[in-house]
Amino acid sequence: MRGGTSKCWLFNAVDVDPFIAQAGGLDAMLTSAFGSGDPLQLDGVGGGSSTTSKAAIVRRSSDPGIDVEYLFAQVAIGDRRVEWGSNCGNCATAIGLYALQSGLVAVDSVLTTVRMRNQNTGSVLTAEIATPGGLIPTEGSAAVPGTSALGVPVGLSFTGLDSVATELLPTGSATDRIQIGEHAYVATMITAGAPAALFDAADLGMTGADDSRTLTDHLPLLMRLRRESALRMGLSRPGDPITHAIPKVGIIGPPTTYRTSAGVVVDADEYDISVRMLSMLAPHPAIGLTSAVAVAAASTVADSVVSDHLRVRWPGSLRLGTLAGVLDVDFATSLNGVLESVTLHRAARRIASAELFVSAPLSATAG
Repeated sequence: MRGGTSKCWLFNAVDVDPFIAQAGGLDAMLTSAFGSGDPLQLDGVGGGSSTTSKAAIVRRSSDPGIDVEYLFAQVAIGDRRVEWGSNCGNCATAIGLYALQSGLVAVDSVLTTVRMRNQNTGSVLTAEIATPGGLIPTEGSAAVPGTSALGVPVGLSFTGLDSVATELLPTGSATDRIQIGEHAYVATMITAGAPAALFDAADLGMTGADDSRTLTDHLPLLMRLRRESALRMGLSRPGDPITHAIPKVGIIGPPTTYRTSAGVVVDADEYDISVRMLSMLAPHPAIGLTSAVAVAAASTVADSVVSDHLRVRWPGSLRLGTLAGVLDVDFATSLNGVLESVTLHRAARRIASAELFVSAPLSATAG
């Protein structure tokens, strides 16, 4: 499936449960299927980038109020490993449509709502898809920044965010300072959508509206900042192996005129906050939806890196200036200003239904 600006291979849990029962079996299956260990992922279905090396294991839920549950996997490219610590909103967009097309949920005669739970993080999301006359869509004309491909329109909402409001700032502060050498870097460390460390672009000598080459030049420093952020956020301990999926790392700045990666000029008055994100050791070509949720959550925190640079239009609406263009985000807060939900408008399409042939030893082990 394509969901938003990502490609995600979706597996019915019934088909992969035998691998889950083996220690390391699911990781081995996915790295074999994707061709990991090769930067081109030539011997598998991965596309050689973080946005095309994603998977999810989907199953019907038996819990009231939840239709499907999914386990999200960020499959590494050059290494044969899988990171399980996060969520992906673009893949969730695809899962909403997949649940309809696969018969995992009943179809409404007007608008079908698919309630999903991400098993990695416990996050609850809803996908709304128009199904007039009970017809399940296969094609659509909805577009999103970052791709010219069209798809079925999907309204994706991250809900229940108010239930984790007390954990929104894992360090207890709106901003933290990380000292590396003679320089201090200010960040807002936040847990919403996905754990994220959002750094002030000015401290890095950047604007927040920088191109991907500038981001790449800063990767060694940003990796050090990610590691320190992970320790402060309680996501890892000093002796733990370094992971690259969480926390998400973002660079935040005020609106300024810039060119997208496609060369389109975006004027400063067309958006509210500049955002550049990393994804698995590379600049993200747009922004992950869980990262967009984190930025929206930070915008509601007084004195955060985001709120300090934010141009406010009206409550409940936020325009993010990304490498791919402007992403519109809607969010709702309670009367006391606590973030309750974030909604994004995406598009999805089924690309293939396929059999994937994994390595012979693994296949034989699984029976």
